[in-house]
Amino acid sequence: MVTSAYIHIPFCKSKCRYCSFVSYPDLSFKERYLKSLNEEINYYYKQEPLKTLYIGGGTPSVLKPEEIAGIVNLFSFAANPEITVELNPETLIPEYFKVLKNAGVNRISLGCQTFNDEILKLIARRHNSQQVKDVVKAAQECGFDNINLDFIYGLPSQSMSDFINDLNTALTLGVSHISLYGLKIEDGCYFYSNPPENLPDEDMQADMYLKAIEILENAGFNHYEISNFAKDDYYSRHNLNYWDNAQYYGFGIAAHGYVGGVRYSNFTDFENYFKNPLEHAIRHEVSLYEKLEEEIFLGFRRMNGLSIECINKKFNIDFEKKYAAILEKYEKYGYLIKTQNGYKLSNEGILISNSILAEFLN
Repeated sequence: MVTSAYIHIPFCKSKCRYCSFVSYPDLSFKERYLKSLNEEINYYYKQEPLKTLYIGGGTPSVLKPEEIAGIVNLFSFAANPEITVELNPETLIPEYFKVLKNAGVNRISLGCQTFNDEILKLIARRHNSQQVKDVVKAAQECGFDNINLDFIYGLPSQSMSDFINDLNTALTLGVSHISLYGLKIEDGCYFYSNPPENLPDEDMQADMYLKAIEILENAGFNHYEISNFAKDDYYSRHNLNYWDNAQYYGFGIAAHGYVGGVRYSNFTDFENYFKNPLEHAIRHEVSLYEKLEEEIFLGFRRMNGLSIECINKKFNIDFEKKYAAILEKYEKYGYLIKTQNGYKLSNEGILISNSILAEFLN
C-alpha cells in the first residue's frame, strides 16, 4: 500500500543562481496548475491513509496558505502523519503559519542556504539572514517544533569560518533538523553558463562536510543520512520512505513516483502537463536486478547502512559472497565499516561514496 506522497509546486518569484530544479518565475499559470494538479490527484490517489505528505518545489510558499490547505485536504491520513511544506523566508508572516497549522501541516522546511548576507546576494536569494531568524521564531510561536533548515556549503567566496558560523547560528535557533548539500553546478542553472569566482575547491568542501558532522553531533544531532541531521525523533519520515526504497506517489510537473514496481515521472513543462495531467512522461517497470541496485544505493545513504539479513532474504543472494572483493577493498582502506547487521560508509567513505557505489552498481 502506498502511504507517502510528494507534491511539486513549480513556481518561484525568481530563480536562484545555483538552481537547476524544474521551476518557473511565472505565476500566471497558477490557477490552471492547481486545477490540473487536483485532477491528477483525484484520478490516481486511492484514498490510502498517508503516513507522510511532502509539498516541495519550486517555492510552495508562493501559494496562499489556503491553497496549500486545499491540497492537504485532498488526502486522508493515518494517525500522527508527517505533513511537510517547503517555504522560503522572505514573505512569511505569523498568519501564514496559523493557516498551515490548522490544516494539519506539522513540519516545515526553510531554504536558508547561508546566514552570510553577501553570499545570499551572490547566489540571488530573495531573503536575508535576519528574515530566516524571524521566520523560525514566528513558526515556533505558532506551535511548530519540527523545523528543518537547508544549507549549502562550497558557495562562492564561502570560507570555513563562514560555514561554521552558519551552523552555530542555526544551533541557537532551536531547530530540530538540518540538511546540508555541497554546491553542485549543473546544466540548467545560471552558474553553469556564468561560472562564479572564488569557489571553494573539492578539498575545502570535504573539510566543510567533516566539520559539520563534528559540530552537529557534538550539539546532539543524529547524523542519520548522508546529508541529514536530526535531534531526537525528528528524522524526516518522508525521506526515510525514499531511503527504505518504499512506494510513493508523485504529483505535479516534474514529480517522480514509485507505485506497484513502476517508477514514473511527469512532464516538466506546462503545455504537456495541462494537455493531459493524467499522462506520465516516463514509466519504467523496475527489474529485480535494478531493485537490488537501488537497495544498495539507498541503503548506503543511511548512516546505519545495509542489513545483510534483509538484503539476502529480499533478493535470495549471499551479499558478502557476491560483493566480497569490493567489501574487502574498502574495508581495508577504512571507507566501509562492518556493523552488527551489515555494512555502512565511514565519514571518509561518504566523501568518495560515488566511486564506491559505482563499483557495486557495475
